[in-house]
Amino acid sequence: MILSEKISIIQVGGSVERALQGDYQINVKAILTEAWQLTLKSRLAINVGLLFAILLGMSVSFIVSDYFGGIETVLEDPQASMLLNIVVTIAVWPFIAGVEMMGVLHAVGMKTHPKMTFAFLQRASWVVLCALFTSVLISLGFQLLILPGIFLAITLSLTIPLVIEKKMTPMKAIILSIQALRFKFMPLFVIYFILLLSLIMLFFPLALLLESTLAPIGFMIFIFGISYLAPLFYNTKGILYREIFGINVATDKSIEELAQTTKSPVSKLSSDSDSDDTFSA
Repeated sequence: MILSEKISIIQVGGSVERALQGDYQINVKAILTEAWQLTLKSRLAINVGLLFAILLGMSVSFIVSDYFGGIETVLEDPQASMLLNIVVTIAVWPFIAGVEMMGVLHAVGMKTHPKMTFAFLQRASWVVLCALFTSVLISLGFQLLILPGIFLAITLSLTIPLVIEKKMTPMKAIILSIQALRFKFMPLFVIYFILLLSLIMLFFPLALLLESTLAPIGFMIFIFGISYLAPLFYNTKGILYREIFGINVATDKSIEELAQTTKSPVSKLSSDSDSDDTFSA
C-alpha cells in the first residue's frame, strides 16, 4: 500500500504499445554489462530463491517417481514422464516466477529479499498455465524443426513477467511476447547464446575433473560460477523486459534519480495511485 502523498507512478523503459510496433532497441553489450553490474550487487536473493525451487523440484520428482515405481520406470514410460513434468511444473513455477520478478525489480533499481520467492503466489494459477503452454509450444517447435523451437524459446522468454507485472492472461502474454520480440530476434538470440555458451563453459572443468581425485574442485568451480551466471540470466531478462515492455513503478524518487539508477528512459504517469499494478520503490 502506498502511504506517502509524494508517491508518483513512473513508467520505466518501453511500453506495450511501442513493443508491438518494434519501437525499442536491444544493445547486447549494454544490456549484458548492466546485468553483470546488477549481479555483482544483488545475487543472494536470486540464488536462495533458485535453491529453494530446485530442492522443491527434486523432492516432488522423488515422491512422484517413487509412486510410479522409481525414476527408471518413469524414464521408460512416456506417459509417466509427461505427468511427472506437469506435476513438477505446477509445484515449482510459482516460485520460479518470484525469481524472475527479482530480475525485473533489479532492473528498476529495487532491492530484493529471498522471501520475494513467495511474493507472487496470488498469480500462481496463471503462472502455471503460462509455463505449461509455453513448454508445450517450445517442445513442439523443437520436435518439428530446431529453428522453430529456438524462435519460440526466445520469443516466449518474457511471458511470465507479463502475466505478473502486466496482469495478463497466459494466452495474451504468449501472443504479445511473440509479436513484440520477433522484431529484435537476432540481438535477443545473441544475448541468450552468450549466456548459454557461458553455461557450457562452466561444465568444462567439471567434465575434465569428474573422474579424477580433483572432482570436488571441479564441482566447486561449477557451483561458484553458477552462483553468478544464474542471477546474471535473470537480471538480463529483467532488463530486457524493462526495455521492451516497460515497468510501472510507484516511487518517491524524481525522474532524474530513477533514470540514473535504471539507465533507461523514464516518464511520469501520475502523481498518486491506489492501483496494485505497480511496484513500489
